[in-house]
Amino acid sequence: MLRHILSISSMTLPCHPGVLPTRRISEMTEINTLPVTRTDYISASLVIASGVVAALQVGKAAIAIPALRSDFHLNLEQAGWVMSIFALLAVIGGIPVGAAITRFGDRNLIVAGLVAIAAGSATGASTDTFHVLLAARVLEGTGLLFVVIAGSAILNRVAAREDRDLIFAFWSCYMPAGIALAILLGLAVDGWRLFWFANAAVACLFAILLQFLVPGEAPDRARLSPGTLMNNAGRTITSAGPLLLALMFAMYGLQFFALFSFLPVLLVERIGVPHTAAGVMTALAVAANIAGNIGAGIALRRGMPRWLLLAAASAVMTVTGIAVFLLPLPAGLLFGLCVVFSGVGGCLPSAMMGAAPRAVPEPQLGAMSVGLVMQGSNLGQMIGPVVVGSLVDAGGWQAAAMPVAIAGMVAIGNALFLRNVFRRFQL
Repeated sequence: MLRHILSISSMTLPCHPGVLPTRRISEMTEINTLPVTRTDYISASLVIASGVVAALQVGKAAIAIPALRSDFHLNLEQAGWVMSIFALLAVIGGIPVGAAITRFGDRNLIVAGLVAIAAGSATGASTDTFHVLLAARVLEGTGLLFVVIAGSAILNRVAAREDRDLIFAFWSCYMPAGIALAILLGLAVDGWRLFWFANAAVACLFAILLQFLVPGEAPDRARLSPGTLMNNAGRTITSAGPLLLALMFAMYGLQFFALFSFLPVLLVERIGVPHTAAGVMTALAVAANIAGNIGAGIALRRGMPRWLLLAAASAVMTVTGIAVFLLPLPAGLLFGLCVVFSGVGGCLPSAMMGAAPRAVPEPQLGAMSVGLVMQGSNLGQMIGPVVVGSLVDAGGWQAAAMPVAIAGMVAIGNALFLRNVFRRFQL
């Protein structure tokens, strides 16, 4: 009952104390996109948790790679595609999904994304064919894209202005939290197929929770004309803010997934760490990213320049990533560098996700801006494992230092260009 009252109080329609409109829950929670003075922490928490559920689908593949290589007879490059093809549709679908939010509403899109994840995870767990597995991963990747773009739109709508940087700092933790949790749970569950079926069930559960507990944005069908959508898309991809943030996120995604997609394999093959221990070490290193995300939100709230945070974090990621791949280090030092790489690198998604819906000329471009930024993120996520897998197969682990170094230099230069963009939008 309390949840219904909170939902009704946020509507623009008048209501009288003690009188509840006799409408369905899905209708009661429809609201217009208006500035809010108080953050809806219930909705924000459910959206962030849904992001973690979506990110479980990334981590579950990383921990399952040894078993997948055995069951499907894969080399390292093919195993890289199990990680990378997950992001294939997201590479080209970010802006269209952002546009779809205008027509269908952000809550409906996030629910559809969770349903797609459930279908993909169940299909992947059921198949013995590599090509079907890849197709299931594409479906899961599409669901992840829906969840991230629609989730960002919901958070931008339900968070008060003064809370947004901190809310988006927690939101940007969805990926490291999901990956780390998936690795730890994957080690505890007997068999990758059972774990993938469990992921499908959890995604279904959250789809139901969001449908009934998160206020929905009233769809704006008036702005759906093809001409309007094309004009908005053109303005988004030609705006400096979204374009530079997308490039920045691509470089971050390439570096992060170049290392963590194969860290369990690297620890086992190069240092001789037992498989279980390698999984736990990888999960702990990925979890360090969460501290960086939250720390960045606090630093931004206290006035640290966003561009400086991006440049410094990119520099640290580049140096530590090169060292991990290039130098013959003992296990303890290598693991420590991975923790620093992940922890400091966590400052990047927090700073970028908070800026993406706001570094645009007009507010209605915010969802498309997030879509473009996610296209960049998924491009890096797709390229990183495939490039590194190919280079390692051809020249050993040291060869993987090259793409990390190139991506780092591009990211640092990009952060300097973003300085003027952030100043213009007071970010």
